[in-house]
Amino acid sequence: MTIRAMIAEDELVARHAITSMAEACGIEVLAACKDSDETVQFLQEHRPDVLFLDVEMPGIDGFDVLQRTPRGILPAIIFTTAYDRYAVRAFEHNAVDYLLKPFDEERFRRAVDRARLWLTNNTNRAEIMDRSAAKVHQAQPVQPGPQRLVVRSRGKVELLKVDDIDWIEAQHNYLRLHVGKEVHLLRQPIGEIETRLQPNNFLRIHRSLIVNVDRIRCLQACGYGEYLVVLHNGKNLPLSRGYRDRLDNLLERISGSSMPASADRPSDLSRQRLE
Repeated sequence: MTIRAMIAEDELVARHAITSMAEACGIEVLAACKDSDETVQFLQEHRPDVLFLDVEMPGIDGFDVLQRTPRGILPAIIFTTAYDRYAVRAFEHNAVDYLLKPFDEERFRRAVDRARLWLTNNTNRAEIMDRSAAKVHQAQPVQPGPQRLVVRSRGKVELLKVDDIDWIEAQHNYLRLHVGKEVHLLRQPIGEIETRLQPNNFLRIHRSLIVNVDRIRCLQACGYGEYLVVLHNGKNLPLSRGYRDRLDNLLERISGSSMPASADRPSDLSRQRLE
């Protein structure tokens, strides 16, 4: 299908570069807006499939553009900005992708692939939601996870409250359960304990890491789509790309809106860097 897109970018050179990249991907560019007011107006007039949105523009910023646009006509959003500090906020607004300038055609094409996936997944969204709602009434109640874990060490048996765990780290044949300043060892595979924990309360972010969702303070972008999960106690834990979908699903449950899974693939186009 042909994607219809709009570009919101205050710099003329960047508007032309993004337009060129978009057209090289087979996208029909409906409008290239130079400020926020123009963007809001054209969004309602053109109803594009995708919006390439800069954050810092004259007048209101890119996030305010989204606030002023009726939710029902919001397209897939791909942020294009020179600043990584807006990444977490962007994904809170259900961004499809976050392009950090300077980016090249290969990175741009991956963002377009994600937008195509988003559009495909949302084609029959209303019908899917209706079916899901019907299934809720038929579903059996979810079994609660364990409230306590039995931890044995040095001749002592402790009943550890699951909710007190900050994060879990797999190390060889053991799990290290971090509770405040204490660390408890549990002989159990990380995959086994993951299946026992409530997915709304605990999130696996790495092949060897599970984190208590209530302990997450924010996500810190560290470039090239990589993130650190920052806990309230200041601990930084790496988010593995292989577990990014689980984070997306968590944000979807929290926000009540859908976010797409990653769809990275190499491009055969020559690289063109956006300054």
